[in-house]
Amino acid sequence: MSFMAASPADQQRRAGLRRMRALAISLLGLAAVVYIVTLRNTEGAWGYVNTAAEAAMVGALADWFAVTALFRHPLGIPIPHTAIVPKRKSEIGRNLQDFVTENFLTEDIARERLATAEVGRRFGTWLGDQAHRRRALTELARVAHVGLHRLRDDEVRAFVVDVLLPRLVHEPLSPIAGSLLEEVIKDGSHHPVVDIAVEELHEWLVDNPDIFAAVVGERAPWWSPPWLDERVIRWTYHQAVEWLQDVRTDRAHPARIALDNLLAKLSVDLQQDQEVIDRAEALKTHLLTHPQVGVTVLSLWRSVRVSLLGAIDDETSHLWVRGDALLAEFGERLVDDAAMRTRLEGHLGDAVSFFVNTYGHELAAVISHTIDRWDGREASERIELHVGRDLQFIRINGTIVGALAGLAIHTVTQFLA
Repeated sequence: MSFMAASPADQQRRAGLRRMRALAISLLGLAAVVYIVTLRNTEGAWGYVNTAAEAAMVGALADWFAVTALFRHPLGIPIPHTAIVPKRKSEIGRNLQDFVTENFLTEDIARERLATAEVGRRFGTWLGDQAHRRRALTELARVAHVGLHRLRDDEVRAFVVDVLLPRLVHEPLSPIAGSLLEEVIKDGSHHPVVDIAVEELHEWLVDNPDIFAAVVGERAPWWSPPWLDERVIRWTYHQAVEWLQDVRTDRAHPARIALDNLLAKLSVDLQQDQEVIDRAEALKTHLLTHPQVGVTVLSLWRSVRVSLLGAIDDETSHLWVRGDALLAEFGERLVDDAAMRTRLEGHLGDAVSFFVNTYGHELAAVISHTIDRWDGREASERIELHVGRDLQFIRINGTIVGALAGLAIHTVTQFLA
């Protein structure tokens, strides 16, 4: 069975091989004609020409035999040690595999080639061109588009419900949450969240005095007169607004300090107090096992996917604009920041080294596996197609060198005689 199909490049190689063969045969034929013409007149200068032609034929025939014996039996005669490639193709494939593995797929060579290639600087320069950045974004968008369309809703839901949520249910998250909360409190990262909450609550209270009055009025005793209720509600409302304003503007307000202390205690309890840990884990389990969680996650995923697809298809969207800006900034840093280039190329070197050390031998094994699949005759034709044209120079050189050698030998012989 043939595993090789002819390509336009193969047709060009075959044409080149035919031309070089014709040239080599023409030189042999020329030498034979000269030899025959000068055979009856070997006196004087013609003797030199006759001897040179004779030696040229010997050299041409010897090199023809050597080149032909690589790929087939010369003249179809099964002479020993001929048709080397068809007979020993598997061994040749293994030797070629070992050669590639030992001389190309090594960590030192890979790192050396990567270092001399200056990948970081060249990639940064490439990203400096807006057309290149657009091409990169187009390819990324195409891949993302295909991935988002192929990721079905039932697959997402199955992953969340059957894999992710059960894993989170059995994984104790309270100590992790407590440790994270502790670091947040130390860094003060929660203060912007508190600011937003207090600000929103304050503005809502300022804008909705009637709702506040209605809610508080429902708690008034039935026997109190309306005018007293109104004054109490008004006073309470103003106190609440002023208190929230103080909390909003005063970073050292007792309420803020009390909240920090509460959160700090909660972070410690989530890591050390078993009762708090058990209650937090029970709450987590209750929330994660609720039937609505899967529906909510799927609905959220659909919304995110629609938004992403819309942004990907619109080259004027913030996603494209921001992506172009990030690539441009990354390219500038690669060009200007030598330390960043060194880190990037170091990571690339580690990745290439890992790939070469782990999969290099398997990659080179493709050579021997492919050649093993070839039929002996096809393997011979394939190899000859690629190197046969250059091998014809051996025949041409053999003809010329043979002629010169014969001429030199005849000259020395005549001189000594």
